[in-house]
Amino acid sequence: MLLEVQDLVVSYGEVEAVHGVSFRVEEGELVSIIGANGAGKSSILRTLMGLQAPTSGAVRFLGEDVTGEPAHIRARRGIRMVPERARVFPQLTVKENLLMGVYGLRKALPYEERLRWLYGLFPILEERGGQFASTLSGGEQQQLAIARALVSNPKLLLVDEVSMGLMPKLVDQVFSVLQQLNREQGLSILLVEQNALASLQISRRAYILETGRLALEGEARSLLEDPRVREAYLGL
Repeated sequence: MLLEVQDLVVSYGEVEAVHGVSFRVEEGELVSIIGANGAGKSSILRTLMGLQAPTSGAVRFLGEDVTGEPAHIRARRGIRMVPERARVFPQLTVKENLLMGVYGLRKALPYEERLRWLYGLFPILEERGGQFASTLSGGEQQQLAIARALVSNPKLLLVDEVSMGLMPKLVDQVFSVLQQLNREQGLSILLVEQNALASLQISRRAYILETGRLALEGEARSLLEDPRVREAYLGL
């Protein structure tokens, strides 16, 4: 088992955002958590990355309990996150942003080799390598955020609302890249999204979150055909 989450509760002060959620991600899977804005999706990812302490529950990664570990230790274990709305370092160049993806890692990585591979996925980043990240378009910044997370060759990629604010054409491009990474590279991905249709179309399994609780789970293909999902989340 790559990732196992048991009875996760996340609170902000007296407000409980996630209510006893349990789920798993197997090695090589692309799994989605879908739900409306405010359902608790981003809170779950922040907790998995170690950016938010859980109120209770357990997080296990590759069989080890990482519940109390800080984010930098989880990063060294191979967990990386693409945050909501890209959140690149605006006053660093594109290449410097990519270098931040391996900052603090103890194990030496073939950085230039990884860069060449990433430039094959996102050619615009090579073209913009010397520009400040603040000068990139929203879509380019999203590509940079994904590439920064990938440069360290993670075992698990957490992706938070990758479609937010992007034009439909760019949404298709980004989801295509995630699908390619999963199918061709075997990268395990946990994707949280409001865009239920796009998420389910590329996922193997999915969980549906409603106001901090899991309402449904199953194979993505089955959920695509579920009348409850089609009416509530797909508008069909």
